[in-house]
Amino acid sequence: MTAAVTSATAIRVQGLEKSYGKLAVLRGVDFEVARGSIFALLGSNGAGKTTVVRILATLLRAEAGTATVNGFDVAARAADVRESISLTGQFAAVDEILSGRENLILVAKLRHLNDAGGIADGLLARFSLTDAGGRKVATYSGGMRRRLDIAMTLIGDPPVIFLDEPTAGLDPEARIEVWKTVEKLAAGGTTVLLTTQYLDEAEKLADRIAILHQGRIIVNGTLAELKQLLPPAKVEYVEKQPSLQDVFLALVGDDGTHGTSGNARSADSGKE
Repeated sequence: MTAAVTSATAIRVQGLEKSYGKLAVLRGVDFEVARGSIFALLGSNGAGKTTVVRILATLLRAEAGTATVNGFDVAARAADVRESISLTGQFAAVDEILSGRENLILVAKLRHLNDAGGIADGLLARFSLTDAGGRKVATYSGGMRRRLDIAMTLIGDPPVIFLDEPTAGLDPEARIEVWKTVEKLAAGGTTVLLTTQYLDEAEKLADRIAILHQGRIIVNGTLAELKQLLPPAKVEYVEKQPSLQDVFLALVGDDGTHGTSGNARSADSGKE
């Protein structure tokens, strides 16, 4: 039985280094994540985001530096770290042959938890999947699969979860579904470390944002703090035009239902 961890810091990374052959991927990475917050690790493809997550999840060993998760050193207390975390990778790790409920029951049994069926039903309700719980996952949309995948990571109530590019390849509606799910997790006290290459995703979700570039954290702060790095904005009158996202959500709604009454006209409907 591991001791309860009361520190306000859920994740602490200091001087982390990792190379693949002659390629130095991480060259002294430092950051901290407050308990119950959403921390976005932002960077382009190949920046080292997944490498950081794999080290924190004890799937990879760093060559230098230290890291603790939930108060446990990832190198010295790997078993305790694994009991404290859950990881959702870039692709939904769900069994398409099974139903959503069966997927959840399977994971609960693998974790030797009592009342696997009750746990599954509770998570289906929490993630608005009750009506689809009996269907095979092969029939699920991308957003539903990702919600089920995240639900599976919460079995056992891990205090820290890692989401590695959770909306990669999803359509706009599915991305919004995942965003709402992540916000609910943090509101419930779960610490979320989110890696993404989508700027709007980090802006929407994160309490703090760190940018990983060429193996180092080049900036780390709140959105307001990061915006202060640029010259102050000039106040000018500009007629705001709707963005493509505004148009999309107005037409289909953020839950996939029609957002406007009547039939939308096509862009060329006025042509003779």
